[in-house]
Amino acid sequence: MKRYTLHLVSLLSLALAMACFVPQRAAADDDDPPGRVARLGFVRGNVSFEPAGTEDWISAVVNRPLTTGDKLWTDADSFSELHLGSASIRLGSNTGFSFLNLTDNTTQVRLTEGTLNIRVRRLGDDETFEVDTPNLAFTLLRPGNYKVNVNEAGDATVVIVRDGQGEVTGGGSAYTVHPQEVGTFNGTDQIDADVESWDNSSDDFDNWCAERDARIDHSVSARYVSDDVIGYEDLDEYGGWRPTPDYGTVWFPHVAVVGWAPYHYGHWAYIAPWGYTWVDDAPWGFAPFHYGRWVTVGGVWGWVPAPPRPVAVGVVYVRPVYAPALVAWVGGPHFAVGIGVGGGFAAGVSVGWFPLGPREVYVPSYHVSRAYVTNINVSNTRVETTVVNNYYNATVINKTTVTNVTYVNQRVTGAVSVTTPQAFTSAQSVSRNSVSFNAREVASAPVVATTPAVVPSRQAVLGSGATATVRPPAALQSRAVVAKTAPPPPPPTFAKRQEAIQANGGRPLAMSEARQLQPETALARPNIKIAPPAKPQAIQAKGVQTNPNKPVTPVNAANKTVTPPATNPNRPPSAQPNAPAKTNNENPQLEQKHQQQVQDLRGQQDLERQKVEQQQVKERADLEKKATDEQAQQKLNQQHQQQLEDLEKKHDAEEAKLKQQQQAEKKNPPKPAKPAKEDKPPKKDK
Repeated sequence: MKRYTLHLVSLLSLALAMACFVPQRAAADDDDPPGRVARLGFVRGNVSFEPAGTEDWISAVVNRPLTTGDKLWTDADSFSELHLGSASIRLGSNTGFSFLNLTDNTTQVRLTEGTLNIRVRRLGDDETFEVDTPNLAFTLLRPGNYKVNVNEAGDATVVIVRDGQGEVTGGGSAYTVHPQEVGTFNGTDQIDADVESWDNSSDDFDNWCAERDARIDHSVSARYVSDDVIGYEDLDEYGGWRPTPDYGTVWFPHVAVVGWAPYHYGHWAYIAPWGYTWVDDAPWGFAPFHYGRWVTVGGVWGWVPAPPRPVAVGVVYVRPVYAPALVAWVGGPHFAVGIGVGGGFAAGVSVGWFPLGPREVYVPSYHVSRAYVTNINVSNTRVETTVVNNYYNATVINKTTVTNVTYVNQRVTGAVSVTTPQAFTSAQSVSRNSVSFNAREVASAPVVATTPAVVPSRQAVLGSGATATVRPPAALQSRAVVAKTAPPPPPPTFAKRQEAIQANGGRPLAMSEARQLQPETALARPNIKIAPPAKPQAIQAKGVQTNPNKPVTPVNAANKTVTPPATNPNRPPSAQPNAPAKTNNENPQLEQKHQQQVQDLRGQQDLERQKVEQQQVKERADLEKKATDEQAQQKLNQQHQQQLEDLEKKHDAEEAKLKQQQQAEKKNPPKPAKPAKEDKPPKKDK
């Protein structure tokens, strides 16, 4: 086994080395889509979403991938959270947000009103992170923790740099904001600036952001999966890691559904430029469906992750490349895999797929280069470069199907999911629109690597979210912002894109094809004002050199938010002045002890769950051998379902009890043991 493992490691190292020597962004590769997206990972309250190219606001759905042109609005008393690999963006109440540009090396966001909390753990020399507000552009220069607030009138921006460093550009001037400083910038055409020391105060929104950051910092999953995999921090709470002899350490989800299988509980949405994209229902359902591979171990589904970032210096590392869905598609006369010109489904067909297993090649249906196909596979699974090249030559260049492959999950019971064409193309729930099929036919059916080519409906782009009950004011949507870096043109409208996809035989458009759909008038972007050349401003010991005669806009003492012209009584408590400062009385040793207790408890629970699941698999197999009727199988499934639900309740109660004990310890921490007294010699008798 050691020899086999070493062989795999050597193959992986060779594949990674070859991938790194391939020119990543040559002229012929300009059509490669970005290797990352932003994940909407958390929503509290009323959060609305407008997909790029549409003018429809819908309710935001967790696990929706976001990219250039997508917009968000968090209403009063509402929060939301985005992840971009090594960066997190959190939106406070009454916040208007959108992505002006999101690529492998560029993050440019538009903040028209409200509050952003940004944490960047890594920022490469070739990476740009820019926040554009109505009166300035703020560029993050270093990894760190930042807060940006825009008032309701849009004429004042406050920037807090807890740690890191940033540069403000606007009104023909540039200002540097250093760690532990807060900068207040008033005006639009001409900026009055004031930079002073930050007093370490915090509000409710800050405290919530700190709690979310702590989940990432203390994540156990970071030991086993690359920290560039978006959404890995949610795996701790909803599953456990166990070593396996064939696949290394594998993550097993905690699910209370008998016969659960990946890529079954969710829906398909159409997201350009990738095309049909899987959006899972589970709160943890992002990382395991866009990175890595799935496999069954002892009859139980587990996720084999993308390899973690190597610790050793000089070891080649390829950042995991996002994939819309790592599945293969079932072919044959009753399944739609090859759609004719016109982009419609044939009558009497269904759409079927199953998850790819370890070492199986993923082939995109969208336009990509050879280097992209190599990187998206070697960064997500253990696969030889020659195998990837064979797939690329056959499917992308020669437009043929690779037939001499045995897919590990094709014949696994419950692995194949089948739904109707209507459900597939209109973002309907797959589990609620499942289609029964002949298991024997599927087990021997041909497999197609690429997604069916079919023109999306408008609903496919909108996804499963309902029509939004709240949306930003019209004036806020058209509010212009200042940009230091010129963003790309806005994405084309859905109507234009749909027409072009129809002409393209239902296949997703290449990046260059989508850019050609834009009219020349769209290049101007009236809601983007490019900042004029800036002159660096001198900084005194206490802040920026300013005009001593200018009236200073008052700043809230606690959260450094600019006082708006008129106070809005409907603002949530986190936006009100004088929020209480967060006290930090944490005991590092006690915190470490509590983390270890949680890990130990979850480890015991994982072992207990593993035994129950394996016993259930054995019982179902025994029942199938007896060829019992459907009623008996249904009864057994109900028993198993109840077992899993009872087990979940038991584990929840155990964790609640432990949490209660830990909270009591935090309120009344144990006193340190007194040093033992030295033994005194016995007194002599008088």
